[in-house]
Amino acid sequence: MSSEPSTGADAAGGMRNADAPTPSVYPPPESLRPTLVGRDWMVAAGHPVVAQIMADVLERGGTAIDAGVAGGIASTVVQPDMCNLGGIAPVILRQAGSGYIHAISGVGTWGREVTLQAFLSRHGGDMPLGSAVAVVPAAVDALLTALRFGTRGFAELAAPAIRLAEEGFPIDARTATALEIMGRSFAQWESSRAVYWPRGRAPMPGEWLRQHDLARTLGTLAAAEAGAGRAARLEAVRRAFYEGEIARRLVAFNRFTGGWLTEADLAGFRSVLAPAEELGFGDWRVASTDYASQGPVMLQALGMLAPGVLRDAGPGSAEALHRIIEALKLAYADRERHYRDPAFAPEPLGRLLEPGYLAGLAATIGAQAAAPLPPRAASPSRPRFDTTCLCAVDSAGNAIAVVPSDTLDGGPIIPGLGIMASCRGVQSRLDPADPNAIAPGKRPRVTPAPALALNSATGEVLAIACPGGDMIVQAMLQVFLNIAVHGMLPQVAVEAPRVATFSFPNSFFPNPEFPLRVDAEARIDPAALAELSARGHLLHPWPEWEFDAGGVLVAGRLALGGADGPVLVAAADPRRSGHAAGR
Repeated sequence: MSSEPSTGADAAGGMRNADAPTPSVYPPPESLRPTLVGRDWMVAAGHPVVAQIMADVLERGGTAIDAGVAGGIASTVVQPDMCNLGGIAPVILRQAGSGYIHAISGVGTWGREVTLQAFLSRHGGDMPLGSAVAVVPAAVDALLTALRFGTRGFAELAAPAIRLAEEGFPIDARTATALEIMGRSFAQWESSRAVYWPRGRAPMPGEWLRQHDLARTLGTLAAAEAGAGRAARLEAVRRAFYEGEIARRLVAFNRFTGGWLTEADLAGFRSVLAPAEELGFGDWRVASTDYASQGPVMLQALGMLAPGVLRDAGPGSAEALHRIIEALKLAYADRERHYRDPAFAPEPLGRLLEPGYLAGLAATIGAQAAAPLPPRAASPSRPRFDTTCLCAVDSAGNAIAVVPSDTLDGGPIIPGLGIMASCRGVQSRLDPADPNAIAPGKRPRVTPAPALALNSATGEVLAIACPGGDMIVQAMLQVFLNIAVHGMLPQVAVEAPRVATFSFPNSFFPNPEFPLRVDAEARIDPAALAELSARGHLLHPWPEWEFDAGGVLVAGRLALGGADGPVLVAAADPRRSGHAAGR
């Protein structure tokens, strides 16, 4: 018998290292978390408790759309640092059996009494946080609009959130940290401090958060659900928020504290429900929310990128990253020049997605980094804002992505209601020549923007969402390319290192910009980073897992190569508190 040790190739059972204390039979994991696969349904949410609530809805026979609405409501209770019932909630969805993709704006309008001149007269060149920049709260209407495509009632779907708000729940370490950071801003408002710093300091991990006023507001909406027929019941819930005592108290507080809203503004508000903006990318149809969001930035960038070129270059290569960065910069330049509430556009904005137009932009991408906008002096930044998101799919074919938002550092909690009035006016502009300038009844152009992709050739579908301001569509674009072009499993695609360009005005006042700046996570190949620097990009390092690189969530139906065809999949980003579940 030979005394020579066995090699990995000869070892019994395919062992890679037969002489080690452990035989190394299995390869290392392809990702920190596994890509979930299943048969009946999949969910991914910005918090584990929200994912569990969504899972319970599906386990009880609800659809993905029902689960998405329940998750959107629950997020406003469980993640008060990331969203608010009085905030915004853009939605994109596809109903089972339909190829039609719906987009729900989920963004409120400026009051009819405000004009740019009036705002400038009152505040000069400033956009103060709080009631001054409040627009009509849109989240409730957006979720009710989405529920038209569901099967369950509002009261049933709101019940878990009401219980958590009333009884309270222990907060985790990440939420405690967020409330400490955001408290540096919201502590100026006594009504906010009383709820979220009840002990006169930032809460500690494990301490309980109770939101009694928010529970009562949600309970009022649930109790209002009555009428003959589903549509009438949902409309009754809407009226309870936008036309009843809640609206009167909201408006009174808003105007007393320097806002512009009227009861007529709330009563007349409806989210825009329309066909999603779409663009073809190979066999995929990729859809986003409209031009009152930055959703079309993702579509425009896709229209400038050739799948074959990216595939040949390889994921994470300098060539692929350079092209992605430059395409995004060109799309963001268009965002600054053209994007606005479509109701205020002098002509349809669809030309920005025409193939010929995008091909012309793509032809301007060279080997060196370019600054697509004239540089401006950077302004000091303001308190950070953030958001959360969720996605769901089911075996019947329903799919939804929701991005609830508006955070505690943006405006005060309204006493007795437990909610704020959406502070998204801070994403409007004070320049009358800017397409996103303040105007009565106009939606500000916002950053939250979910996406949905359908592959008619394979029957695949991907619901994608992400928090993170101007990073949202950048992160979603990179994840989608990782899946659609490079064939990565969703969790691998979500965890892959990212880059970000900030060579455009930030969406939040005072709109700082950083020409040619590219932030890059440390896990990117150093050789690729060196080449990007040589091409003229001003690189700034991010750590290996950067919170501000976004927290992408994916739920979908995907072909993984097996003979049995596509399966349901889900993935959640470890950069934040995202969590996925499925069956």
